[in-house]
Amino acid sequence: MSKSTRIGYSKAEFIETDTGNKVSRKCTINGSQNIILGGKTIIQHGVIVRGDLRRAGGSSGAGVVISVGKYCVFGEGAIIRPPYKTYKGRAFSYYPMKIGDFVSIGPKSIVEAASIGNGVEIGKNCIIGALCIIKDNAKIADNSVVAAGTIVPSLGEWSGSPARPTASLPESTPELIEAKAKAFYARFQPE
Repeated sequence: MSKSTRIGYSKAEFIETDTGNKVSRKCTINGSQNIILGGKTIIQHGVIVRGDLRRAGGSSGAGVVISVGKYCVFGEGAIIRPPYKTYKGRAFSYYPMKIGDFVSIGPKSIVEAASIGNGVEIGKNCIIGALCIIKDNAKIADNSVVAAGTIVPSLGEWSGSPARPTASLPESTPELIEAKAKAFYARFQPE
């Protein structure tokens, strides 16, 4: 596909915010007051974002549960929910999730990471376990399962079930990912 190929969508099926976020009317966003979108993020049909799952017993005011950077894409049917941890088999608590800039989450992937760095590409049908940390400019291949608590280093490609390192990415990866994310957003235009 060339960089100039337009990706059309029905304007009636998306809400565009003042900061350029394009959010499908066919996605589910729970606890929107606890979610921050950095701008120019695309949330496609069938995505579920769970901002309502937040730490119990904290302050009664609103708190950021999921923070998303700019130029991110959540593919169709992806599920984004904050990570959780059980203590001594009884106590249960959710933790905030931070997603950096230029992050792509593939269709039908389930993400419960604590932190996803800038320029991360998560393929389709992936499972990212609770409290994972994916560092900047890493790539998770399609159909991979990253175990809970895993730390994925920068500039690495992981694949498999369970996911393991399979390749090193070039030092030019940050610039390539940023350009790819901006080009995708520019091509995602109403029909």
